[in-house]
Amino acid sequence: MMNPLTDRFGICSWSLHPKTPQDLIAGLQAVGLRKVQLALNPLVQNPAVWGQAPARLAQAGISIVSGMFGTAKENYATLETIRQTGGFVPDATWPDNWKHIQTIATVAGDLGLQCVSGHAGFIPPEAGSEAFRKLSQRVGQVADCFAQRGLTLLLETGQETATTLDQFLGALQANGHTNVAVNFDPANMILYDKGDPIAALKQLMPHVRQVHIKDARRTATPGTWGKEVPVGQGEVDWPAFLKVLQAAGYQGNLVVEREAGQDRCGEIALAVTTLSTLLGANR
Repeated sequence: MMNPLTDRFGICSWSLHPKTPQDLIAGLQAVGLRKVQLALNPLVQNPAVWGQAPARLAQAGISIVSGMFGTAKENYATLETIRQTGGFVPDATWPDNWKHIQTIATVAGDLGLQCVSGHAGFIPPEAGSEAFRKLSQRVGQVADCFAQRGLTLLLETGQETATTLDQFLGALQANGHTNVAVNFDPANMILYDKGDPIAALKQLMPHVRQVHIKDARRTATPGTWGKEVPVGQGEVDWPAFLKVLQAAGYQGNLVVEREAGQDRCGEIALAVTTLSTLLGANR
């Protein structure tokens, strides 16, 4: 009997660097998968090219399992630049981001999606601080906007420890924002040097609605990026990762993300093969 998790593999659309919907379809077909987490910014910013993507994906038998949004003027050059520019933290970009997120919510709602993921920005660890209060207010505002369209906001892991994110989610839920959950990316915990991904997954599992399949190696120089590597070549303990998901009765998808390397299709296929083999062994 096939492990049910093997039926839930998908691809992050941006991992394939598609220039058109047909590029995306060709990449998915090359890997042999029919589920995609779709980057929604192109649908908003370049509708002439991407406006028909949902219809074309459907015609090709490909399901959109979730969406993803990015925020204005993000700079991932270093950990410090993304700390300063990422998500909903910067005051300078918040008005544009708030306008953008309202459009994203409309697009995602029209597509019939249930969840959309993104980075909130670096969450302050001090729950009583002004920075924590400001970010929780902004994320709550986004969550309320999403709720009007029947959407769950998924916060992606990595830019803070599991304890800080758990605390942040608790504060949001205490204020009535119950449609905020987690897109768990184990590699991000390593890339940002924010703790052990397996321990983090166990702590956050009650909030996890989707996971990214990505691997990495931790930096040897604190304050700098770790290195993303193909699945199975990094520090994520994949057997332990899958066992946590299975023990919790995880019902979400396994969405492969690859943001480095030159052979995206080949390395995505490798990730699927690697985890399928492990899942087979765990039947």
